Amino acid sequence: MMNSTQVSYFILSDYIDAKLLKYFIFVLLFFVYVLIVGCNVLLIVVICVNRTLHEPMYMFLCSLFVNELYGSTGLFPFLLIQLLSDVHTISAPLCFLQIFCVCTYGAVEFSNLTIMSYDRYMAICYPLHYYTQITKTKAGVCIAAAWVTSFLLVVTTTSMSFSLQLCGNIMNRVYCNNYSVVKLACSDTTVNNIYGLIISALGLFVPVVLIIYTYMRILKVCFSGSKQTRQKAVSTCTPHLASLLNYTFGFCFDVIQSRFDMSGVPNVVRIFLSLYFLTCQPLLNPLMYGLHLSKIRSLWKKLFCTKWR
Repeated sequence: MMNSTQVSYFILSDYIDAKLLKYFIFVLLFFVYVLIVGCNVLLIVVICVNRTLHEPMYMFLCSLFVNELYGSTGLFPFLLIQLLSDVHTISAPLCFLQIFCVCTYGAVEFSNLTIMSYDRYMAICYPLHYYTQITKTKAGVCIAAAWVTSFLLVVTTTSMSFSLQLCGNIMNRVYCNNYSVVKLACSDTTVNNIYGLIISALGLFVPVVLIIYTYMRILKVCFSGSKQTRQKAVSTCTPHLASLLNYTFGFCFDVIQSRFDMSGVPNVVRIFLSLYFLTCQPLLNPLMYGLHLSKIRSLWKKLFCTKWR
């Protein structure tokens, strides 16, 4: 029986021998990563340099876009290197670092989306009190709390996984995953499982209840309010709802692949499901918000039109 500190590397067994096709896949994924970085950085710059966007709603969006950069950078450089490698291994320290990055990305993402649902609830249901209740200072505190809390919770989770005694080092994944490490454990994982259940209850149940409550109230206002209120609700809530649903699908795909036996599923499908969470969300969020929100759309159009005149 060997301790996790004695495991010098992990083997990622879900990579397939694509022969020359791997170069096409490499170029495709590199293009996706460049697109993710470009779109998110562009929107972060647009929000930061324009004083008209220095409002709580856009501060939350900026936090969301920074997290997309953080999460995709935790995956793509490693993935691109592995694609061109003949041996798909990763050192134990880098594996746990990637687990930390992926888990904190997921936690911060959900926290941001939860805060944004409350922000939209206040803006639509209590428009006259919005700027007194949701100030820039309060928005900054909420964003800092989301990041710090997520980091602290994931540090604990990763530390507990690192201390487990392992009986193997082969993961059926294309990148490191916390539950895959737990499944390799020979030692008792009761404490890990209890901690995971508590975190799931607090980190998922409470935000989900808040999100459902806020959207029920928003729907009530839409049905009883004016046409202008409905238009405002649709214009600001549509990208948030789309982002929330996309995140939910990606999260469910990841949980299903981690917790259930997927040996009967084609390898290509398993790879797609495992990468969906960390590719579609960082790519779709800036595109949805950048194209849908009129203030952001007009500013980046103005930026490019002025540049090319």
